[in-house]
Amino acid sequence: MDFLFKKLQKNPKPIVLYGIGNGADMIFERLQQYGRTPAGVFASSEFVRNKQFHGLQVTNYETAKAQFSPMVVLLCFGSNRPQVWQNINRIASENEFYVPDVPVYGNHYFDEDFYRRHLPQLQKVYSLLADETSRRCFTEIVKFKATGNRSHLLRCETSPAEAVQNILCYQKNEVYLDLGAFNGDTVLQFAKDVNGRYRHICAAEPFFKTYQRLLQNTKKLKNVTCINAAAAQNCIPLLFNQKGGRGSAKAGKGTPVNAFAVDDYFKTKPVTTVKIDVEGMERKAIAGAAKTICRCKPKLQIAAYHRTEDLFAIPLQVLALRPDYKLYLRHFPCYPAWDTNFYFI
Repeated sequence: MDFLFKKLQKNPKPIVLYGIGNGADMIFERLQQYGRTPAGVFASSEFVRNKQFHGLQVTNYETAKAQFSPMVVLLCFGSNRPQVWQNINRIASENEFYVPDVPVYGNHYFDEDFYRRHLPQLQKVYSLLADETSRRCFTEIVKFKATGNRSHLLRCETSPAEAVQNILCYQKNEVYLDLGAFNGDTVLQFAKDVNGRYRHICAAEPFFKTYQRLLQNTKKLKNVTCINAAAAQNCIPLLFNQKGGRGSAKAGKGTPVNAFAVDDYFKTKPVTTVKIDVEGMERKAIAGAAKTICRCKPKLQIAAYHRTEDLFAIPLQVLALRPDYKLYLRHFPCYPAWDTNFYFI
């Protein structure tokens, strides 16, 4: 495989970044580690006005194209919004274009060294996948992470509806546990998927402002318990950088929030389905739910993209608890490889 940053070392074209957020900071630093410095940076018009990024003037796309073309464009943010994708696709059609995979949390990049060191684990997980769609998805995700070529993501896209219909296959009287419930969007989708027929929903969200929205958005549903706490390995409070985005990132300093372990909360209570999307703390949440997983064998949907090592560490952790799970993988439309989930059935 042509690992992206190693390939960019030899590319004579100027490299231009598309986006100016945290992802762009990481990609800028990574390029410098490989001896390349971006020639320019552009963003959508609403982000351009009088802005500098690492000493570079932020422009719009047309200005960058006129100044640097032919150029290499690196996408530096994530999105699953169709209107944003339309613009991305236009820019990609006019340039050499890549979507670098950088960790949402942690410091491990999917470079050649990482791939070679963890190839046995990757091969093990591949061998455990239960259907051809999962195996194809896994292969394409690995290729994407290595190369930054968005075509690999396009080849393995499926829809959330397909996962519900073919994998989760909800039954009557589900007890649904949503860890990382955000504003209630996934709770509402679950209630819709089961036509309002469920036994109980428990939803946990650590960020207080978002928790308030969770309460508001789910108040019309019956039998819902909301918890303002982070799912973790134990009940020791955590420090969170409460930025108010999709999730609340665990930080070395910040605002303390309550934490809980699923095993302590549910004890002998039944659980039939668990969704875990907790901003890089998935493996700690799994550890805190180990007894419940062993006791109930609930269906599990677990985010697979926050940390680079999650692609093999999460399935191996869960299957060490219950080897009788069937393992699936699905990727939903998104750049980069976000919205990628493991399912344990």
